Amino acid sequence: MPQKKRSKDLNFLEKIYLPEIFNGLMLTLKNMFRPNVTMQYPEQKFIPPASYRGRPVLVKENDDTERCVACGLCSRVCPALAIEVQPDETALEKERFPKLFEINMLRCIFCGFCEEVCPEEAIVMSKDYELVYTNREDAIYGKDKLLVPVEELSDRLEFLRNFK
Repeated sequence: MPQKKRSKDLNFLEKIYLPEIFNGLMLTLKNMFRPNVTMQYPEQKFIPPASYRGRPVLVKENDDTERCVACGLCSRVCPALAIEVQPDETALEKERFPKLFEINMLRCIFCGFCEEVCPEEAIVMSKDYELVYTNREDAIYGKDKLLVPVEELSDRLEFLRNFK
């Protein structure tokens, strides 16, 4: 015949939850005197690390040519279908360039798949995090808004090379 399990008898302090209340007050007091981690945003800007994934941009070389060869891998791998690429031919040695390259920033989920799949390191996640639009047309970024000089993206490109 199985025996019944006896529940533990609580003492007086445990019955009035005094140890739990004391532990909660100690935790509150400990956190009250820690340094403040809240950033006063408009006055104090956040400087993201190299691993931060902000808005995607296209890399523009020093001679004002773009690295993109319009292979279309970024648009195929994008889970949100935010990227549209239309290739065109060129007389340069790379043979193709994107005639149209658009990213719908309302659809973009900043996953970084486009950056990972690009064989030319032509599309990179930048450090831009301030994205404000007044209408839907402003949220569709063309090549005029996407092309960024390679010098501004050097720390992200270095991070990607070390990561792979």
